[in-house]
Amino acid sequence: MYEIAQEIEIRIRNTNPWWQNIQMLPLPPLKRWAFDIALKRLKAGMTPAVALRGPRQVGKTTLTQQIIQYLLDEGVPPHQILRVQFEDLPTFSAQQEVILDIAYWFEHYVLGKNFHLKAHEGQSIYIFLDELQNVPYWSSQLKYLVDNNPVRVMITGSSALQIEIGQDSLAGRLSTIEMGPLFLREIAALRDFGEIPALLPVNGLSRLKAQSFWQELREFGLQHQALRHAAFAAFSERGAYPIAHLYADVPWEEMAVQLNETIIRRVIQHDLRISVGEKGLQRDEKLLVEVFRFSCRYMGQTPKQKFYLEEIKRAMGTHIDWQRILTYLHFLESSLLLSLIKPLEIRLKRLKRPLGLDKLCICDHALRASWLQEVIPLTETELSTNPHLSVLAGHIAESIVGYFMSSLLFVGVTHFPERAKEPEVDFILTVGDQRIPIEVKYRKKIEAADLRGLIHFIERPVYDTPFGLLITQTESVTIHDPRIVQMPLSTFLLMR
Repeated sequence: MYEIAQEIEIRIRNTNPWWQNIQMLPLPPLKRWAFDIALKRLKAGMTPAVALRGPRQVGKTTLTQQIIQYLLDEGVPPHQILRVQFEDLPTFSAQQEVILDIAYWFEHYVLGKNFHLKAHEGQSIYIFLDELQNVPYWSSQLKYLVDNNPVRVMITGSSALQIEIGQDSLAGRLSTIEMGPLFLREIAALRDFGEIPALLPVNGLSRLKAQSFWQELREFGLQHQALRHAAFAAFSERGAYPIAHLYADVPWEEMAVQLNETIIRRVIQHDLRISVGEKGLQRDEKLLVEVFRFSCRYMGQTPKQKFYLEEIKRAMGTHIDWQRILTYLHFLESSLLLSLIKPLEIRLKRLKRPLGLDKLCICDHALRASWLQEVIPLTETELSTNPHLSVLAGHIAESIVGYFMSSLLFVGVTHFPERAKEPEVDFILTVGDQRIPIEVKYRKKIEAADLRGLIHFIERPVYDTPFGLLITQTESVTIHDPRIVQMPLSTFLLMR
């Protein structure tokens, strides 16, 4: 017989009020884009388990609660739904099989019937495991659970590394959905500006290979110009975290404190304890703070190793080994706060890869604004009155594009550093065997020299690409080269 500690049982029962016929607390009305696909995969997907992965506070828990409410409204008996929030439970040892213990406790004391017998009756059992990466060896437990029991499972996690490790050992049993901060069209809906439909289907990534898709996207942006501008102004002001727009009337200074405490400091103080140092590496909160601060300062850029070492040494007053800095960069990437965009390897085969040439892309520019206490506007109107901020806004725009593309599963995102006789290109999007060069020139006027990298990449037969993208500040830019599709950043962000 499986038993769990009384303290854990009390917390689990409090997390599942529907067992006592108690209504859930009111949930936000907006259902994020991942709701429909997550619900479909949970109920009848090819795999028995679905992973919803994303940074802290992007709405993963809210989405699972919305799915639970949908199931209850649909008539699923309350005692056939289990939700466990692992961040509300004690820390478990590697010897404990807490997932299996809780699942079989639920089967015996709440469901009251064997999982298999329920399945034979045509009844589905739904299990939701929130922030599962906090549990040691969770993937082997989940594998055993779904292999031996007819249950449908949804897990959430804010650690890319842990979910990827789990997915490797759960091949054929787990599908992943990547959910980052709000899309621009979600901001428009949340702020009651209006509805903008999705242009790119969830399973329509092959469309990215056609130049006609990007031309359609440019026209799509023009069709929704008024809504797009309103949503982009809100995005410029407050970023893309749901809480920043759910409480749009809260002054930015207060919201910045909230973002720092619930996202950045939570990663630094909580996630660092359970993720870094497992193999003898020292946990150093101060170093992590400085590495994150450096990433914010130079977001959208590709600093070299020497510059990292100089800046971190200046901040901490002592020399820090490059490997330790790299460890914390990778930790920030695994927490999904940061995406490290690597150089395109096809052009580095004969070269030793330069250290520290990954491009730094933060998941949301609002985190930079809150952590550095420096708000940089992105709208054309604001930058016209603050032209001295244009260069920095350009770096932020580049970071936004990089992170936005890196959240697309099953595509590759790299950058193309400058080398002898070859100019740089900001990003290379690889879809299957198709490469698409993307240049971000966040300004209103484009000179011929701004297109040099795109044109060179397109014209080199070895790269085999028929067209490229130019992301600018405004739609009032005219490009005469038919191989280049130009659009403002606000339109590019309507892709999904």
